[in-house]
Amino acid sequence: MRVAVFGAGYAGLTLARELESALPEEVDLVVVDEDAAHLVQHELHRVVRRPDLAAEIVVDLDEVLDRATVREATVTDVDTAAGVATLDDGDGRSRLDYDVGAVCLGAETNYYDLPGVEAHGTPLKRIVDAERVRAEFFDAVEEAEPDDPVRIVVGGAGLSGVQVSGELAALADDEGVGASTEVVLLERERSVAPRFPENFQRAVADELETRGVRVETDSRVANAGDDAITFADGETMTYGQFVWTGGIRGPDALDGERPVVRNTLRYEDGTFVVGDAGRVVDTNGEAVPASAQAAIREARVAADNVARLVEHERSGSGGFEPRLDGYRFDSVGWLVSVGDGAVAQVGPTVLRGRPAKALKTSVGAGYLSSVGAVENAVDLVREEVGWPDGDEDDSAERRDAN
Repeated sequence: MRVAVFGAGYAGLTLARELESALPEEVDLVVVDEDAAHLVQHELHRVVRRPDLAAEIVVDLDEVLDRATVREATVTDVDTAAGVATLDDGDGRSRLDYDVGAVCLGAETNYYDLPGVEAHGTPLKRIVDAERVRAEFFDAVEEAEPDDPVRIVVGGAGLSGVQVSGELAALADDEGVGASTEVVLLERERSVAPRFPENFQRAVADELETRGVRVETDSRVANAGDDAITFADGETMTYGQFVWTGGIRGPDALDGERPVVRNTLRYEDGTFVVGDAGRVVDTNGEAVPASAQAAIREARVAADNVARLVEHERSGSGGFEPRLDGYRFDSVGWLVSVGDGAVAQVGPTVLRGRPAKALKTSVGAGYLSSVGAVENAVDLVREEVGWPDGDEDDSAERRDAN
């Protein structure tokens, strides 16, 4: 019997690690990922400003998985009814049959068929995207006329857009061009972070202003050209750099769709869809927001349900299938970086400044530790608080820092 996990993002890695201990040894567990590595997506924006950080937020799957077989390939199609996936490993396509599978491929950037936006707007989904955003920033600064300000436009003020706009404003300050650089964050809705609580939205907007980011809400992009964006009302805005974080769609393996998935995370027969790849409805009938915390918790429920299906099928007893658990979304809070600042919401309380930044650092390090990447967690904290590389004087230096 074979269980396949497609994708190793937050949902896929969590699910695979849970299944390693939940499934019998004789069950073949396969994890398929295009890079055979896990990316800590919520820290990706920081690579724009600190490219060396890439090494700390990418984790090789072989280092954190014990018994799963890791296959490095792109999943190009999943026939969820037949239990068949098509893989492309660069040398050609192959077929992978599975008895129980989970699509954890995450979401891709949605350009909404807006003319020119995909061609000119750089997304932020992978390390190579962050490296490209950084390179384009320096190109824009270098190519600007001496007396002309550089305008950097970020389309989409969800958490990803908030973070990359804050990082670009901080990068401009770091490079001594903050006074001649304007970072503009566009949002079609009436507020930044439009899917989040109002007090969190207000705090994020205030933090963006503090960090030098100009926010333009109620701004609907109609199309983009080489150096200008046109809005739905006919107005235009020139730019030196254009970054697009305006929405998400489903993975290519699901034809760009994000199917609606019931609270058991079971989509069809032996196929589950977990994380941002689907639109999950929880036990309360509420739509679950696309987020890392939701993906991780969904994966834990899915792991129990997959194990029950596997046990039922291996028993050969027939009869009724086992009852599957349902997932209920209950957020513990929200976190977002804005340059050197941060905003955190814990329950009804919203934090800014050092407490929010410390909380975000601890959450990032805690997550890395939870998936077995302890060294990465230590290095991430060291980068954040400015500790030197580990040596015999390290503990003393840490005490001094406190």
